[in-house]
Amino acid sequence: MLYHILAVGDVVGEPGLRHLEKTLRPLQKLKNIHFTVVNGENASGVGLTPDQARRIYDAGADAVTLGNHTFGKMQIRDLLDDVPWLLRPANYTGRAPGRGCEIFGLGGVRVRVVNLIGRCGLDWKANDPFTTADKLLKPGQADFTLVDFHAEATSEKLALGYYLDGRVSALWGTHTHVPTADEGVCPKGTGYITDLGMTGPVESVLGVDCSQSIENFLGGLPGRFRTAEGPCKLQGAVFTLDSATGLCTAVERVDIR
Repeated sequence: MLYHILAVGDVVGEPGLRHLEKTLRPLQKLKNIHFTVVNGENASGVGLTPDQARRIYDAGADAVTLGNHTFGKMQIRDLLDDVPWLLRPANYTGRAPGRGCEIFGLGGVRVRVVNLIGRCGLDWKANDPFTTADKLLKPGQADFTLVDFHAEATSEKLALGYYLDGRVSALWGTHTHVPTADEGVCPKGTGYITDLGMTGPVESVLGVDCSQSIENFLGGLPGRFRTAEGPCKLQGAVFTLDSATGLCTAVERVDIR
């Protein structure tokens, strides 16, 4: 049987969250989606609140992943321990609350979702994502394994994709908010895309008000980033997985405006 898995790029600010709430369920129906993973770490611009996490879940996400802004809103700490569907990077220090890997039931199959963070350009003193993945990917625990790799460097994302090729069903990158055009199936059957893009304002700089971002690059006084207003987009990818092999047969980018 074929299963369709939707991965949604970073939700940015209140405009992005409202757009997700408006468009996610119609998209799931249109694409016959069986399971959805949404990266929500920018729902407050930097981090997300428990209320925002629940809104993402209620909008149709089966799992909500995070990244370098996991603790941008410290009130999220308790929810990370309380619910299984909210994941922070698994290669954070063991002293951090929450979990980075969870197995979900999907009818007659089991779906393992893994959240990892990169180390190139993200100074979080995280453990090695490659060896962390090795420890988490125990054979026989799940029929499908999905990996959200929240990383800055395209080289690190590509390297992990090839390293896990054939061992995971799909691996996608988040964090840079710009979709890449390299979606496809790796030689051993893992679905891959370097970055999903974002869910947020179309006319923006990675979701931030354009004028503020330009002023920052011109050397103006720094300030708290303002999420841009105006029409939004939902970006991500649909991975078609075969339950007979646990691997991917096709990848399709999505952009809903």
